[in-house]
Amino acid sequence: MSDENKITLGGCLCGSVRYQVKGPLRDVVNCHCSMCQRQHGNFGPHTKARKVNITITKREGLAWYKTSDVARRGFCRECGSGLFWEPFHLDATGIIAGTLDGPTGLKTMGHIFVGEKSDFYEIQDELPQFEKSSNGQLVNDYK
Repeated sequence: MSDENKITLGGCLCGSVRYQVKGPLRDVVNCHCSMCQRQHGNFGPHTKARKVNITITKREGLAWYKTSDVARRGFCRECGSGLFWEPFHLDATGIIAGTLDGPTGLKTMGHIFVGEKSDFYEIQDELPQFEKSSNGQLVNDYK
């Protein structure tokens, strides 16, 4: 099956939110920003897909929180699972990689906002690191 026809499923811990993604997913970028630290307790492992390719198939628990003038975060109000990071002015949505039904076939491709990283862990791999955003340098969105 080609990436354009691939369907990937995912959802929250309790099942009150389910979604599907048609087409390719970007490999995982670990975001070490202060907002991801608060949401995940550490860094946020994000994949990404075009907004038009994401369909919410069960939305009972879905809630959105505007975290900045740039984006909002989607989460389950029932179990608290973080699910999405959705920028307002881009055509793609970040998806918390751990919410995907496995196996995903995805690989970690780099780290962003390492300048805000917590002091209680070290990044142990040799993948690219960026003090802030990668400004599009970590891209394999649409293989």
